[in-house]
Amino acid sequence: MDVLKLGLVIIAAFMIQAVLSLMQTKHFNNEFIKLRKQGKVAIGRKSGGFHAGAIVMFLIDDHGNIRKGKKLEGVSFLARVRPLDGYEGRYIGDLKEEDGPRNHRNLRKAIADAALTYRKFVNGEEIDAPPAPLTRIGRSAKGLLRKAV
Repeated sequence: MDVLKLGLVIIAAFMIQAVLSLMQTKHFNNEFIKLRKQGKVAIGRKSGGFHAGAIVMFLIDDHGNIRKGKKLEGVSFLARVRPLDGYEGRYIGDLKEEDGPRNHRNLRKAIADAALTYRKFVNGEEIDAPPAPLTRIGRSAKGLLRKAV
């Protein structure tokens, strides 16, 4: 009987996580749509695995200059889209990882990814799709095993 209760608790936890993740995704999509209605948007991402992941969105003008920035950063469904200030007027193609906040490694990488994605788009290159969830899990596991050895 205790195993059945434990199983039900685990199933309920997964269902709650799924619903809350869907709510976060809807929030992100709404924020993206708001920016997209104002013009072109460049997005950069860096999955976090066991660390805080990050997604950045930059509203850009026709010349690639940033008009507004937003970020989604965190390890759970509680993360929300927030302003990313300090990049207004800068050319997105020139952004580098060092241009991000020092103590936010994945946010820095997401900013660099947005710049790279923009440069690829401008040059007509193919933009890589993000890896599938199982691929990311496998890569994270390999990284953890390498650190352990």
